[in-house]
Amino acid sequence: MKLNTLMNGIKLNTQLKAYLLSLPMLMMGQQALAHGQAAEMLPLQQAMQAVGATVEHDRYSGIYTISKNSTYVKVKADAASILVNGQPLNITVPVIEKNGQAYASSTLANEIFQSGLDQTFVAETVPHPLNSLSANEISQVRAIVAADRRAPKLLRFSRLALKAPDKYQVWNDVLANKPSKQLREANFSLLQGNQIIEGVVNLKTNKVTEWRVIKDTHGMVLLDDFELVQKVIKESPEFAAALKKRGISDPNKVVATPLTVGYFGGEDGLSKEFNYLKIVSYLDVGDGNYWAHPIENLVAVVDLDQKKVVKVEDGDLVPIPMAARPYDGRDRQVSKTKPLRITEPEGKNFQVSGQYVHWNNWCFHVALDSRVGLQLSTVSYKDKGVKRKIMYSGNLGGMIVPYGDPDLGWYFKSYLDSGDYGMGTLTASLDRGTDVPENAVMFDAVIADYQGNPMTIPRAFAIFERYANPDYKHQEMGQANVSVARRELVVRWVSTIGNYDYIFDWVLAENGTIGINAGASGIEAVKGVKAKTMHDLTAKEDTRYGTLIDHNIVGTTHQHIYNFRLDLDVDGDKNSFTHMNPVVNRNDKGIRKSAMEIETSKVTTEQAASEKFDPSTIRLISNDNVENAMGNPVSYQLIPFAGGTHPIAKGANFSADEWLFKRLNFMDKQIWVTKYNPNELYPDGEYPNRSSHDTGLGQFTGNNDNIENQDLVVWLTTGTTHVARSEEWPMMPTEWVNVLLKPWNFFDQTPSLKQNESNKSHH
Repeated sequence: MKLNTLMNGIKLNTQLKAYLLSLPMLMMGQQALAHGQAAEMLPLQQAMQAVGATVEHDRYSGIYTISKNSTYVKVKADAASILVNGQPLNITVPVIEKNGQAYASSTLANEIFQSGLDQTFVAETVPHPLNSLSANEISQVRAIVAADRRAPKLLRFSRLALKAPDKYQVWNDVLANKPSKQLREANFSLLQGNQIIEGVVNLKTNKVTEWRVIKDTHGMVLLDDFELVQKVIKESPEFAAALKKRGISDPNKVVATPLTVGYFGGEDGLSKEFNYLKIVSYLDVGDGNYWAHPIENLVAVVDLDQKKVVKVEDGDLVPIPMAARPYDGRDRQVSKTKPLRITEPEGKNFQVSGQYVHWNNWCFHVALDSRVGLQLSTVSYKDKGVKRKIMYSGNLGGMIVPYGDPDLGWYFKSYLDSGDYGMGTLTASLDRGTDVPENAVMFDAVIADYQGNPMTIPRAFAIFERYANPDYKHQEMGQANVSVARRELVVRWVSTIGNYDYIFDWVLAENGTIGINAGASGIEAVKGVKAKTMHDLTAKEDTRYGTLIDHNIVGTTHQHIYNFRLDLDVDGDKNSFTHMNPVVNRNDKGIRKSAMEIETSKVTTEQAASEKFDPSTIRLISNDNVENAMGNPVSYQLIPFAGGTHPIAKGANFSADEWLFKRLNFMDKQIWVTKYNPNELYPDGEYPNRSSHDTGLGQFTGNNDNIENQDLVVWLTTGTTHVARSEEWPMMPTEWVNVLLKPWNFFDQTPSLKQNESNKSHH
């Protein structure tokens, strides 16, 4: 009989009745342990949330699912055993249910997450020589630099990171799985006005071993600059006057965006010696999307050293678009969708040791760099029991977003996102179930902030496995179907630079291909115009450089151009660049009048190797010193193709006499091949902000090195010419472009033909 029913027939005083009603809850807090001691029982949700795990309940099956990163647990009430990544685990106290709520012992979380049944993360017994600087090492470097008598009082770091050790020794140590004996050192760059202080710190001796001052050079835009320009324009009477002309009396409602000014040989009236930023502004009208309210034809020039506005460029008045354009759905009724489940109930097929990842036959090191973001290194593929070298390092080298509008507030906009702003520093934390699938494993990253202090970026990148259609399939008549699912391992990282969000995926397939996918999303940078529709008198002129995508708003035509630096070592570091061109030749044998043949040749110099990519041709990095079973040189194919809605960026859409071409060349060719040089890291050069000439790929290829049978670095450029459309406003669906590295006679047969067991038995 229920206690409530029993008490209904008995006259009790209020206090006693309340006590008796509370007895079930009191007893629920005590559950007997095996050795007789009472267990502390907590709501299951509370017990798991305390350790960062989530709980879901399937009412039909009665199963509670607990998940945390790579650990996946199934629990049934009153059961003495649970499943952790598909493995049974006996628990001290079963989960119980009372009044529709689950309760668990306070010890359950420890029992699950210390059981050792999740083998995704294992202890790193041999540290990888490319492991990022730890938080302690970052602090150590900062203290050493700060103590140096040559250091400025205000330390502003644009770089503080591991100095890359010798490449060839790294390969030897990693493949032999032996501890590195190389010095552990750190590079640093300090900004001081219009000069850079570069140096190296020895982490063993605690000494600065190199110190260089580079004059007449401008560094990155740092995070404190964002705060500074906002403060400066609010205090400028000249800027306030320009705002007042536009009906804005409260400067606090104006959002400033700091933009690099580029270099135009003095034609813009800005002396190169000064540390300038240009400020374009937007009005915050309270809809959460100030980007939809540009204050057009108004640009403030800020001197970062003087901390003041030194010039206001004020053009014709254009009304500010005021219509609310929230992008978060606040103005719409969102329909509820049923859950989409992506689970791995038996755990992951990859294993992580420190920063070293093993999946199937692939092994690679992963890190986050403050400038270029995600980096994969020492990438190898295990073939017939031997780890074969493929790529020493791969990462975004640099990118540019040049706009095509020559007007006052637009002509200077050619964003070098990684070189000018530091895309790794602007990493966006990932959300499970939206940014990445629910089976993703999240990784935090530690980098140095602009003050040289360690900064942890939570969920900085993620790794997940996915189904990617059949890898191969054949159905012979009358025979069983042979079909194997293509599995891919994806390493994803996202960087948010102002209005745009860039998603970068490195995709490894079991068949040996490596894909690099770059996706642009976020909010377009738009221009305020007078025209409301294309029927207005000003519409033709207003849309000369873009598309009318909203009333009084033009999406200006621009480009997203990405360059990836790929230090390929195809079965070793002696590689060559091979051209294979399909041709049609006359045939004088038999009936056919022509035949398809392949013309094969080697490209021997750096300048001859830089080319616009023709998708009808085949381009290979080959190792002529190693052959497959048929005697063909082992190779990897280079495919820098683009996809999606917008036209392929076959180069920059500018005339040859533009200043931008004097400063940068990487954007105009899709394939570059250079002889390896450890100091040649960025296609846009070490310090591209306000540079007057090309210090990147244009300079690297200037000596026209021999590239036949040499250690080579490949630079692949891809991208789109972004012609705006209304479906991309106010939020832009992700627009992807792709690069592919594909084995070409690297293997003796289909590498995924025999499906391997879990990677855990191979490493």
